[in-house]
Amino acid sequence: MTDWSRLHHAYGTAEDIPSLLHRAGSNPQDSSWDELWSRLCHQGTVYSASYAVLPALTEMARRWAPPDRQAPLCLAGSIMASTDQPYRDEDPQVTYASEVSELAQLTEDALRHPGLADDPTSYVYLLSTLLSFQGVEVWSEQLDGLNDEEYEVPCPACGSENFVAFGEHGFFSTTNSMYMRSSEARKVPLQPQAPSSLEGLAQRLHTRALADGHPGIAHKLTYVFGTAQCADCDEVFSVEEAIVTRWGS
Repeated sequence: MTDWSRLHHAYGTAEDIPSLLHRAGSNPQDSSWDELWSRLCHQGTVYSASYAVLPALTEMARRWAPPDRQAPLCLAGSIMASTDQPYRDEDPQVTYASEVSELAQLTEDALRHPGLADDPTSYVYLLSTLLSFQGVEVWSEQLDGLNDEEYEVPCPACGSENFVAFGEHGFFSTTNSMYMRSSEARKVPLQPQAPSSLEGLAQRLHTRALADGHPGIAHKLTYVFGTAQCADCDEVFSVEEAIVTRWGS
């Protein structure tokens, strides 16, 4: 039995967590989910109580049908992916190995559900969640840039902040943060990676997105794993390497 009074979350002792879990467990849309996120993964920081909820989140995800289990899966995934762990004194991949393995399988089931065919945003969140259970660093937290259709990264040569855009505004790099409104912003076209040249994680994500019926996401991935040109100094750089450099440990 977990002694929640000995554990902490963002606002103090975790004695309120059981009641919040009980309320959240009755409805995947309940407002208690927002409260759980705020306490257990506050702005990406996790606490001693955060890992302790993994068994309860696993049980909820197991009980709910694939279209309904996004809330517990994504919260558990964000907890696992966090690198801001001031109270961490254990490796959850070891302590909660059974739960993490089951959470990964439950996420796989949700990703394959036909209901996600028309919801690419949720698909990306669940795909990044799966990466967190698999222990993939950086991308388990940063893959959701696919939903934002933008990454802000420094040029490796001159340090200028480049906005790498790949979506409704076009496929380019620029140093103008107001590029959505400015017609004068310099926009340098991105160079996508040919699907046949993708390797490792990039190939795996691209192949999976196509197989799961998300060609739009697969197309974006060719730019995320392609190259950009700095809009200030014209240095050509790998978008992937720039992302890993900025957010890697």
